[in-house]
Amino acid sequence: MELKGKTAIITGSNSGIGLGVARELARAGADVVLNSFTDNDEDHRLAQEIGAEFNVTARYIQADMSNPEACRALIEQAGACDILVNNAGIQHVSPIEDFPTEKWDAIIAINMSSTFHCTAAALPMMRKAGWGRVVNIASAHGLTASPFKSAYVAAKHGVVGLTKVTALETAQELITANAICPGYVKTPLVEAQVPDTAKKYDMTEEEAVQKVILERQPSKEFATVEQIGGTAVFLCSAAADQITGTTISVDGGWTAL
Repeated sequence: MELKGKTAIITGSNSGIGLGVARELARAGADVVLNSFTDNDEDHRLAQEIGAEFNVTARYIQADMSNPEACRALIEQAGACDILVNNAGIQHVSPIEDFPTEKWDAIIAINMSSTFHCTAAALPMMRKAGWGRVVNIASAHGLTASPFKSAYVAAKHGVVGLTKVTALETAQELITANAICPGYVKTPLVEAQVPDTAKKYDMTEEEAVQKVILERQPSKEFATVEQIGGTAVFLCSAAADQITGTTISVDGGWTAL
């Protein structure tokens, strides 16, 4: 239980990658704070279940990551932040000339600006504790690009740049900052897209996965949320004390192309 006694805040963590990361950090002994923009019984029950399963303290705190004040309030309300995982994100696909302004603004706010605001609030806590880890969930699209994803690609490239700045500003402290860059990850959201994709291209679901969804992922396999979570746990370990300001791709070879 290497992370026992540490508190981890994971934004956007009531499902998908964020939930997977939260579970793996809890498995490693960290107390966890889950977050999303909703605030219902299911959210709080999810935290209770994680706490009971891994014998850690687990809480759910509602905060809208599109709101700078809410981002900072999340960290303050948690009361401690040894590990910050900036994961919250949304997506919209459209050509640049048709891209809705409100969608651009929302993606930049949630995917990139929330990373800045949460980090700014968390660093004083890490400095006071004498130890900290900032783990930003970027994307293969933080290192490369795809058409029709202008806001997402811009935001994720921004997250990678912010990660490097955070690392340089904390380089002589026991604080590191790194970005995980997943390719396609098997989440409920992605799985739900498979039937429609198969129907659109008149393929079987397996063909749709291999030929369309995983077209740019050379392994032709999804990464799992457990693998992303395991990478985050590694970055929080003593073995990663001198890993800072870099990206770790979990993308089946996507960015090797």
